[in-house]
Amino acid sequence: MPAEPADVLPVERRPDGVAVLTLNDPGRRNAMSDELTAAWKKTIGELRADAGLRCVVVTGAGSAFSSGGNLSWLADTGSVAVPPLRDRMLEFYRTWLTIRALEVPTIAAVNGHAVGAGLCLALACDLRYAAEDAKLLAPFTALGLHPGMAATWLFPEVAGLPLAREMLLAGRVLTGTEAAAHGLVNRAVPREAVLDEAVAVAEKIAAQAPIATRLTKVALSNGGHPDMESALRWESLAQPVTMSSEDMLEGLAAQREKRSPQFTGE
Repeated sequence: MPAEPADVLPVERRPDGVAVLTLNDPGRRNAMSDELTAAWKKTIGELRADAGLRCVVVTGAGSAFSSGGNLSWLADTGSVAVPPLRDRMLEFYRTWLTIRALEVPTIAAVNGHAVGAGLCLALACDLRYAAEDAKLLAPFTALGLHPGMAATWLFPEVAGLPLAREMLLAGRVLTGTEAAAHGLVNRAVPREAVLDEAVAVAEKIAAQAPIATRLTKVALSNGGHPDMESALRWESLAQPVTMSSEDMLEGLAAQREKRSPQFTGE
């Protein structure tokens, strides 16, 4: 019997608008199996429709964040024509990268090893907090594979071309601590503190004005604006949208009254 989505991808819905998603297949080091992929597609679709959502945290169960794509079927692909393989891989990539389409900030709590497509999933999030001893690697070419899941976009976007080339061409492996030094993750912390660190940041995000936060997230997506003029045109529209919100009045009142604001997203 196929696993239920709640089994392989439990979701903790917190009252502050934070959702914590756990890749829950520790026996396979949270590999992106068909079952987990289907659960991911369903869950992200539900989150996109949630107006009360303010931040999403993704982590893994057990000792790994994710070991990436399930490699068990690759040995049989030699007899399959390229077009159907291309269609299968494109659907797989797009399903997992739907996390980029969420308008709320997303955080990867990299509790352990993040490999290949699993590392790409972490890079697709807005922020990353990693275990100091986690191993981050993308061994595509060592397996005879071209990188996938937008690796050739995500690695340069997050950490720049020099590190992207070293990891994707030379197979460099980084610890969480080294990844933080290179900007591949925002911060490295002891393994037992990774989820708490990510959730603490998520709580800070959830406490900010939702409209302003969503618009800022969109503005920073895909590497930000192509030039300053594009940024100015976006901001000249987005900032007046927030100026007309109840949240701005609440933010100003809270500052004046020296209290914490209570934003409603209106």
